[in-house]
Amino acid sequence: MAVASTSLASQLSGPKSLSSYSGLRPSCCKLEFSHSLSATQSLFRHLHSLLRLSSSSRKASRGVVAMAGTGKFFVGGNWKCNGTKDSIRKLVADLNSAKLEADVDVVVAPPFLYLDQVKSSLTDCIELSGQNSWVGKGGAFTGEISVEQLKDIGATWVILGHSERRHVIGEDDQFIGKKAAYALSEGLGVIACIGEKLEEREAGKTFDVCFQQLKAFADAVPSWDKIVVAYEPVWAIGTGKVASPEQAQEVHVAVRDWLKQNVSAEVASKTRIIYGGSVNGGNSAELAKKEDIDGFLVGGASLKGPEFATIVNSVTAKKVAA
Repeated sequence: MAVASTSLASQLSGPKSLSSYSGLRPSCCKLEFSHSLSATQSLFRHLHSLLRLSSSSRKASRGVVAMAGTGKFFVGGNWKCNGTKDSIRKLVADLNSAKLEADVDVVVAPPFLYLDQVKSSLTDCIELSGQNSWVGKGGAFTGEISVEQLKDIGATWVILGHSERRHVIGEDDQFIGKKAAYALSEGLGVIACIGEKLEEREAGKTFDVCFQQLKAFADAVPSWDKIVVAYEPVWAIGTGKVASPEQAQEVHVAVRDWLKQNVSAEVASKTRIIYGGSVNGGNSAELAKKEDIDGFLVGGASLKGPEFATIVNSVTAKKVAA
């Protein structure tokens, strides 16, 4: 689809190469006794996740499907504010003709205006998602979209907490948590987005930011049964700078551990944690090999039917020879 989208991340990211901020926390050559308790706890969390990361790398070579979550691989396509009737007609035709692996949950999120067009022409193998929803029942809220309207038009999912809603529109953690709670109470599945900005990563606050955003969801939602967590580092969205498989796996491990410690071991095992941020047909297979990466939330590449199909089919990279 020949429609370009403007990314917030392109404004946030500077000229540095990805290697300039490849670590979650700044390297430290010594520990001082004056460190605060919170800093010490953050360090231990980081070391713990590194140990799990090393362990998961060993597990992936045992001849099994390398997936920590117990659910199906999940791939969502966020079309954002892109498309026309004609371009979407072509995209849907490409998706309908694509050969997609059967053991993947595939969801696309068109602009609200085109949900009905897509619903009436898209294969039943792909579900529909809204890109946003209101915090409660519809009414006198100009420009908003209610959960009830999404359900009425055939959507089964909604994306909430995306960085463009957080950092452009100004939605805060608590408001997003309430939106998720209402959507779930009305039967929609929620793709719950979390992720840090470039300056937060460089300051070593990746875990802190992600855990704070997770807590807002955990404090509000009645259940995690229909939640997929999408880790999308803001500095990687639409910039072409994708997190390395190791970087993404490290955060996914930490998110799963947080769920285990703060929600339950069952939720940590069942919840799918997907990665988003410049995912494309060329890097999805290597990312998919990581045990805690349970799928993807795709932006620009989801506007190209054949490439999106390649990303969906990257699930095969999880299956190694027995």
